[in-house]
Order: sequence, then structure tokens, then C-alpha cells
Amino acid sequence: MLSKEQIAQRIAREIKDGYYVNLGIGIPTLVANYIPENMDVVLQSENGLLGMGPFPFDGEEDADTINAGKQTITMLPGSAVFDSAMSFGMIRAKKVNLTILGAMEVSENGDIANWKIPGKMVKGMGGAMDLVASAENIIVAMQHINKAGESKLLPKCTLPLTGVNCVKRIVTELAVLDVLPEGGFKLLERAPGISVEEIKNTTAGKLVIEDDVPEMAF
Repeated sequence: MLSKEQIAQRIAREIKDGYYVNLGIGIPTLVANYIPENMDVVLQSENGLLGMGPFPFDGEEDADTINAGKQTITMLPGSAVFDSAMSFGMIRAKKVNLTILGAMEVSENGDIANWKIPGKMVKGMGGAMDLVASAENIIVAMQHINKAGESKLLPKCTLPLTGVNCVKRIVTELAVLDVLPEGGFKLLERAPGISVEEIKNTTAGKLVIEDDVPEMAF
């Protein structure tokens, strides 16, 4: 199975030169560490930053420079800092080319639940609802199964929804999958050493398999 860092590394391959990219809390923040140096990509943090760099090395952290998840980050030359109103203006105006989010559940028609588990304390939904309502290209980085061994790729989400019919691609510790327009998860790639049968057994939603499914290469 893939580590969280390998999930982020695989997602980084989806980023194209010239993209403006928003990274959500959790695994998506790790993507910043795997963007090729020769690629011109601007990372946006919804708390008000354009030009986010990789995580700082130990001892080089600046407590005043954080991402939306309150992690210390670095800023690249030419970065810009601004207020939340301008940040969400960019998001709502569809200036962000790619949004990468974590999720608790994704349904086979692309619904996403990633902000609340009923009965547990939550600080707020953050910017996820604005992002999924405005973004045209959403990739989810998530675990395929929860701590109880249950699938998080479902026919229908059981948790409160963040957005409806919006997720395009999912990368988990087991596989890369696309959400089909007609519904269902199309299996594109599998993690090294993981069989198609294992992915079938851990995917509760409709799984579509066409031809041979290649292993991811790292």
C-alpha cells in the first residue's frame, strides 16, 4: 500500500505547468514537496497566500507563516499575502485550476463528505464548500478504507455532504480511480503489490474495470 507521501507524490503528477493549485488539509499539503523544480506552479492557501513553497526544514520554521491547516510553510520568491475575502474571491471566480482535497467519504457519482462526523467536535467546514462549489477539477487524496476496515468509496455518502457530483479523480493507498460521468469508480492504476481483487473487495461503490490495470511506478 502507498504511504501518505507516495499518495502525494502520485497526485503531483496531475499538476501541469502554469497551474494555480489549492491544497487542502492533510495529505494534500504534502503535494507541495513533490512539484518538479522546473515547473511553474503557483500554490494557493485559502487563508491568504499565493506562492506557497515546501514545508520548512527543522529549525527554519516561521510561526507567522502557516497554511490553512495551521502548519508552518515556506514562501517562494514573488509570493503574495492577502486577506480571506480576496482569497475566496479567487476561488469563487474560478481562478484556481486544480483543487486537491482530503475526504472521509466519496460516492460513486462524485459526492464528497469531508467536513463533519456527527457527534464529534468540528472547528468549522473551512473553505472546502467554496472550493467544491467553484472548482472544475477536483482530485481527492484519501484512505481507501477507514479504521474499522470499511470502504470509504461508497454507492452513497453516509456523512454530511460537502459537495455534490464534483470529484473527478481519487488517489488512495490502493489505487487511482476516476469518477465516471454516468456513475461508478473506474480503476486506472493500482498500488505496487496490490491486486485488482483486493481493490474490488475494499470498494463498496460500483467499480469499473477495463482491460489490464497497471501498477503505479515510483
